[in-house]
Amino acid sequence: MEFDVLDNRMRSFEKSLDRIMPQDIYLLARLDGHGFTRLTKKEWNLERPFDVKFRDIMVETLKHIMGTDFRVLFGYTQSDEISLLFHPKDELFNRKERKLLTILSGEVSSFFSLQAERLGVFDCRLIPLPTLDDVVDYFRWRQEDSHRNSLNGHCYWALRNNGHSVAEATKVIKTMSNPEKRDLLLEYGIDYTTLPSWQRHGICAYFQEEKRIGYNPKTKAEVPCVRKVITVNYEMPIGDEYSQLLTQIIQNQ
Repeated sequence: MEFDVLDNRMRSFEKSLDRIMPQDIYLLARLDGHGFTRLTKKEWNLERPFDVKFRDIMVETLKHIMGTDFRVLFGYTQSDEISLLFHPKDELFNRKERKLLTILSGEVSSFFSLQAERLGVFDCRLIPLPTLDDVVDYFRWRQEDSHRNSLNGHCYWALRNNGHSVAEATKVIKTMSNPEKRDLLLEYGIDYTTLPSWQRHGICAYFQEEKRIGYNPKTKAEVPCVRKVITVNYEMPIGDEYSQLLTQIIQNQ
């Protein structure tokens, strides 16, 4: 069989399941650590329920992917997940699903592993959203998930550190409401409302314009310029204030 014939035939199989993500709408990617329960509990001695070193690695990983060729408008991280919002006009890789999934998961996994000095693997899913309101709802959903996980995590480790077994701590938390969980923490001297915001609400990152002094090599003179720099917010607002921040950031880019 001639090479061109064989090449065309094999490529037809290779492309048979290709999908193109919808054009001109918001596209999100959520990356989650794969097997991180084993990684963080058995292979990595981290502080419970939150570890600053792990947080910093996740933030650096988020900043790294926002600094690549992807047109990221907004990034969010909590626990072992990262969410990225792409510009509706971002046509990188022609929005081919398989390219976006593999490049994003490979980029994040490799950078995280280098920073952590141990193997960390992330899976990736793509989420097309038609309106700005849908985008705001998505990020409010992820922030609420962060709050839920944070409250449960602090309760679990408060119980475990005070003599309860894994089964006992899990059973107690399962039947409690959020107010009851906060009361439980108070019994152990922990005021949940005063814990660091990043533990409760996660961390976001976005681009802001910053005035700088640049250098013109042709005129050999310093010149004022404006550059976009990544801003990391560890004190995220919640509720309607968060919605307003998201809307403003997205509409200004």
